[in-house]
Amino acid sequence: MLNTTLRTLVARRSFHATARQNIKVGDALPSVQVQLSSPGETVNVRDLFGTSKKAILFGVPGAFTPGCSKTHLPGYIKAAESLKQSHGVDRIACVSVNDAFVMTAWGKDVQNDNDQVTLLADSKGELARAMDLAFDASGALGNHRFQRFAAILENGVVKQLFVEPDRTGLDVSLVENVKKHL
Repeated sequence: MLNTTLRTLVARRSFHATARQNIKVGDALPSVQVQLSSPGETVNVRDLFGTSKKAILFGVPGAFTPGCSKTHLPGYIKAAESLKQSHGVDRIACVSVNDAFVMTAWGKDVQNDNDQVTLLADSKGELARAMDLAFDASGALGNHRFQRFAAILENGVVKQLFVEPDRTGLDVSLVENVKKHL
C-alpha cells in the first residue's frame, strides 16, 4: 500500500514538473509582487502592465553582470525615447532576481537617470518561477535567475516573446530585435 501511494505521488510530481511551460504568447502576466526602489515599495506586475496599452518587459540574469550592464539594459535606455515616441510604447521595464537596493544602484551606474526603464526587483525569484523563466545559475551567480528574455505586452498580455535559446545570450532579446516586431 505504501509503495503504491509513493509511486502515485512520484508520478504526480513528475507529471507536474514536465507540464510546466514558459509563459507564451496570449498569456496574461502572472499576479506577482515585485519591488521598485526599496523592499517596502512593491507593485503587482499584472497591475503595472495591465494599464499599459503597449509595453516591453525584459529580464536579465543579474544586475551588474557584463552582458546586462554593457549591452542589454543600456540598449533599452538609449532607445527608450524612440520606442515611446515612434512606436507607442507606454512602459519599458527590466526585471532581475536581485534586491531593490541592487537594482537602484545598478540603474544609477548605467545612467538610467530619468527612469527611462523601470527597474523591477524580483528578489525571491517568484516572478521568474511564475513565468517559468527561471534557471539554476547557482554556479556563477549564487541562485536561480531569470533567463534572458524580452516580451512585447498589450494590456498585460504577451503579444510577442523572445527567450534566448541558451538562457543568457544576447541576441533575440536585444532592443534592436524587439523593435522590429513593434
